[in-house]
Amino acid sequence: QVQLVESGGGLVQAGGSLRLSCAASGRTFSTYAMGWFRQAPGKEREFVAAINWSSINTLYADSVKGRFTISRDNAKDTVYLQMNSLKPEDTGVYYCAQGRTGDLHTLLVAPRYWGQGTLVTVSE
Repeated sequence: QVQLVESGGGLVQAGGSLRLSCAASGRTFSTYAMGWFRQAPGKEREFVAAINWSSINTLYADSVKGRFTISRDNAKDTVYLQMNSLKPEDTGVYYCAQGRTGDLHTLLVAPRYWGQGTLVTVSE
């Protein structure tokens, strides 16, 4: 069974940085696209960033482009989200997701597996 375990969330002031990690287990990590989604209070879950199996292709939501960077270490079965210049509107629960194939576009349509989420709170 696939498990995705996020870590790295917390409270940070606006303008600060956080790095989220997601450790995967249960199937061959390097074969699948990975991504991050988030859900703000009272809102629906939204896409944040995705990376294909080889790290050649990445995709970002317009709201985080230029501030967030997704990366992966296939040797460690881990995907990261470096978040810089954080804003209060970045507050929410951040979820790691694994795609059905190595193509990141399949992750956008329907992730196969989800983590339990980690809370990020950005204060004014």
